[in-house]
Formats: sequence, C-alpha cells, structure tokens
Amino acid sequence: MSFASPFPAVTVPETTVYDYLFGGITDSDLDRPALIDAKADATTTYRDLVGRIDAFAGALAARGIAVGDVVGLLSPNSSAFAIAFHGILRAGATATTINALFTPNDIAKQLTDAKATMLVTVSVLAPGAKEAIDKLGIADDHLIVLDGEGLEASGHPNAADLLGENNAAPEVSFDPATHLAVLPYSSGTTANPKGVMLTHRNLVSNVCQIRPLQGMTADDAILAVLPFFHIYGMTVLLNAALHARASLVIMPRFDLTEFLENIQDRKCTMGYIAPPIAVALAKHPLVDSYDLSSMHTIMSGAAPLDADLGHAVEKRIGCRMVQGYGMSELSPVSHVIPFDGGQSLLDGENAKLSSSGWTVPNAESKLVDPVSGDEIPLPSEGLSDTGELWFRGPNVMAGYLNNDAATAETIDSDGFLHTGDLAQVDPTGCVFIVDRLKELIKYKGYQVPPAELEALLLSHPEIADAAVVGVVDAESGEEIPKAFVVRQSGTEVTADAVMEFVAGKVAPYKKVRQVEFIGEIPKSVSGKILRKDLRTRS
Repeated sequence: MSFASPFPAVTVPETTVYDYLFGGITDSDLDRPALIDAKADATTTYRDLVGRIDAFAGALAARGIAVGDVVGLLSPNSSAFAIAFHGILRAGATATTINALFTPNDIAKQLTDAKATMLVTVSVLAPGAKEAIDKLGIADDHLIVLDGEGLEASGHPNAADLLGENNAAPEVSFDPATHLAVLPYSSGTTANPKGVMLTHRNLVSNVCQIRPLQGMTADDAILAVLPFFHIYGMTVLLNAALHARASLVIMPRFDLTEFLENIQDRKCTMGYIAPPIAVALAKHPLVDSYDLSSMHTIMSGAAPLDADLGHAVEKRIGCRMVQGYGMSELSPVSHVIPFDGGQSLLDGENAKLSSSGWTVPNAESKLVDPVSGDEIPLPSEGLSDTGELWFRGPNVMAGYLNNDAATAETIDSDGFLHTGDLAQVDPTGCVFIVDRLKELIKYKGYQVPPAELEALLLSHPEIADAAVVGVVDAESGEEIPKAFVVRQSGTEVTADAVMEFVAGKVAPYKKVRQVEFIGEIPKSVSGKILRKDLRTRS
C-alpha cells in the first residue's frame, strides 16, 4: 500500500516559474538584497534582479530565442547565472544547465541532444564552450560570455551588451503544465545521461512542496555553495530562497576557509550542503577558528548522511541538522525532515537523522520488493522490510527527452516513479534510505550496502573520508567489499587496522576485505561518490 504525505496539502498555482517567484513581489521587498556575490562583494537587490531578468529575456528574444528553443547554460554559481537562468525561462525558452566540469566533447554532446541553439557561459569556461559550439556550427554571436570582453572585441556578446539594449521582456504564452522549463541531464536509474524534462509546473510544485518545510524567511541569509546548475541547488537554493525573499550568499565553488568566513562575516543563518562538506565541518581543525553561531539550520542532501556525522556537525556548530532525499527526476525533493526536526509529527521528538524524512505535501510513496514486486506495508513498530522506493506527485518529471523506453522503465502506468533506491519506512511513514539498488555489493549471496560501511568508516578518528565499492577478488572470483580510505592528516592508520575496526562492528558478511589508501575520494559536484572511477582503479 502507498503512504501519503503527513504534511498539509499545498496549493500549486498554474503559473510560470517567473510569475510564481516574482509576480507577487511587493514594494517593500524590492530593495532587499537578493544575491550577494561573496568573492566580488557585490549585492544585487530584488529590484535589480527582476529588471535584469526582464532585460536578459528581451535580449534573447531580440536574437530570435522564442518559446520552444533551448539555451545551454554553462557557469559556476554567480548572480549572473541566476539572471541568465531566469532570463531564459522568462523568454519562454528551455534552459539546459551544463556541469561546469564538462569537457568540450561533453558540452557538445549535451547541446546536441538537447537541440540547443545558443550557449551562455563565463570567460573561465569560454575556451571549452567555443570548442563545443564550433563542433556544432553554432555562430559566435550565439555564444554569450557573461563576463567577457563583449561583441565588438571578441565576437561574443557579454552581459553588458545584452542588458544595455534595454529590451522589454517578450510577451510569451505557453502551458506551464507541459512546457519545459529546464533540461538537466541525469544518469537516473540507468547508466547513460539523459535529458530530464522538467516543466514549469514541476519546478513550481516542488518549491510549493518544500517551502513550508524549510522554515526559510526573508530575514535569512542562505549560504549557496552547491551548484545552481544541479537540480538541488537550482530548486532548493536558488528558487526557494528567492521565493522566500531571503538573501543568497553565493560561492562559485567550495573552499572551506571561504565557507567559514562567509558564515562568520555575513552572518549566514542557513546552509545547504552535501555529505563531503559535513565531513569537513565535523573533522577539520579550521572550524574551531570561526564564530559560526549565526547558523541555525543546515540541510544535507544529494547523498546519504550518516547520523553520527550529522550529530557531530550539530554539536560542533550548535545548529540543527536535517536531511532530505530527491533526484533530478523529482525536481528534486521527494522526502525531507522539516526545519523543526519533525517535532510537529513526533509529539516533540526529533526525527532520526539517519532518515530522509517524510513524503513532501501533495504526494505519496510506496516500497516494493524488487524481487517479488509485492508492496511492503507500513510496520506497526520498528522498520519495515527493505524495498525499492516509489514516488508519485506533481514534481515527477514529464519524462526523459527522446527516450520513451527509459521513461517507461522509470515511470509506471500509475504515475509512480521507481527511484532505484532501496529504503525502509517506520510506522509514521518516515523513510530511511539503505542504498542504491544497483550499488549493493553481493557477497556470498548476501547484500552489503556500501553506504553503511562508509558511515562506519567515517566514525574512525583517523579516517578523513572513505568510499566502499564491490570488486572482484582475484582468487575467489567473487565480489567483495573494498574500502578506499583517506587518512586524517598526521595519522598512519593501517589497512589491517581499518579492516579490524569494521569487523568488530558488523556482521561477518559485511566485513571490508580490501583497503586502499588514496589522497581524495572522487565525487561529483553534487557530492555523490564516483564509484565507477574507484572501480577502474581496482
């Protein structure tokens, strides 16, 4: 049986992202700081932001961009990213956001698949962007370099060129329920990256779903280090914060010193992170050198957060840690621990930080046995059996671009999206993610979740970071758990000590059988461990 959200239903307006975020802005909000570029110490007010979005949209329209066109956006976090992103949507076009770490071939591949006719980037990424558009035959004046030299000097328009034209935003008409707002690319529940079709209604729905659970207000200063080109940063940071009229303190990339300085100097009150940042906050000695008392809430997402790690961050900083779960295909949030820790649902108790919280409003979930296909009921006590997590709600994607087969594999005829993640649920409907269905290690017929072993390894005082993957043992020919470990600076923990530590705390079949020490765990920009990169080392 499915279990519905325990939170009150929300009203989702039938409107565009732009109108939802800015249509009702009041005079009193217009002069609030919206975006603060921390590195440049530059502030954009809501009045300036809306004006620049409109002007950017008008400039795109003047260059032939219209409803149904796709524009690529390749940039690290900045106020310019926010203006370009919302300018693209305001013009009626679709934004395909591109990972700032992509190679020219990667960029060209995504632009080709998305059928993009224009690319917006920044000067540091311009060489790779230029190589990509040259492969595709896109004209130089359709490569916009936001902080570049400008059209006359380089052949590529910059932000000043576009905004200086003072073109009015175009009058556009489309159905928010079906018109694509963004096309991020995701591996989803299968291997190859696919265009995730998210409509205006998808994005508006998800902000509506999470806003009551975030506790974010106009008085909050939100530290924005997670990339806006990733759906987590796009929805949970950029769009939700702007709807709340909060201030976004923007960092183009993570640097621990700058991260801590921004909290201290700009009195940041909320932060959104991935688990690797939590590791640094819990373990790095630099943290003790800063006053972080302004921070009242930190939310972790993009990958499972171990409860002990989360509590260590809470204790060290003096804030509340919460966790959420989602995926690009869900716009992205489907489950979350609310800002009060779940006390409103648990008679004053906090949700277990090892959980990912409850189903967001206007949605429902179910667990399904991946072998039998049977639905797993809510337990009367404790945790349920493990099953694949399925989800249905207005934030579920329209499908994968030009890939009906993959869409049908992921979204069933009843509208439930099959996440590919294994989970358990408690009697209240609170969800606990176990691991990716395809990342489970099969050892002698037993299933070993890598995330469980990684959380255990991170509790060791001499381990700074860790990842676990399944590798084939040369002698037995079977899959075994192998740990990749980053030592804490100044320590000399041995492989035998690591294996002995794990063996003392898990069932025999879950023991780590091999250990390799490396300098850094490879991770995506959203904080997910790149297990395929580790497997190629073995």
